[in-house]
Amino acid sequence: MALFKEVRGHRPEVGENTFLAETAVLIGDVKIGRDCSIWYNTVLRGDVNSITIGDHTNIQDGTVIHTLYDGSKHPSQTHIGSYVSVGHNATIHGAIIEDNCLIGMGATVLDNAVVASGCIVAANALVLSNQRLEPDSVYAGIPAKKVKDVTPEQRDEIIRRIAHDYRMYASWYEEEDKQ
Repeated sequence: MALFKEVRGHRPEVGENTFLAETAVLIGDVKIGRDCSIWYNTVLRGDVNSITIGDHTNIQDGTVIHTLYDGSKHPSQTHIGSYVSVGHNATIHGAIIEDNCLIGMGATVLDNAVVASGCIVAANALVLSNQRLEPDSVYAGIPAKKVKDVTPEQRDEIIRRIAHDYRMYASWYEEEDKQ
């Protein structure tokens, strides 16, 4: 069973039909929607500010999600929309990721950045603090720069398919748990 820890009077909340891997860690002010999956060795640390995740979103193995303290000069919260896939070993720190996005493996998205709907952030890219990404775009590099537009076909084939696939993968683990 995933580790839940209450901090500062906040206990994580998890929506219906959401898969939590046994080694996932949810701390404090964390709210996760329905039909999501939170994978192995993932840490959602809502101890200093809030983390919210929409529906049908997957946070893959080894990802760390955190924020800046709500009492600091420039506080941040992490808000991740629906139908978002966050790849293995990504770091999301106090950023907004809108609906229908893909954050690649090892990517880092920093405080108060906004990843607009339909974006793909390439593997190992670095989205800087306060950076605003254009909707339906691919960003890559250090720092992340726009490299091309995302077509509706790519959005359906890449972004929506991965979100759907991870819901299917989670069902395999849920079936095993019932046996």
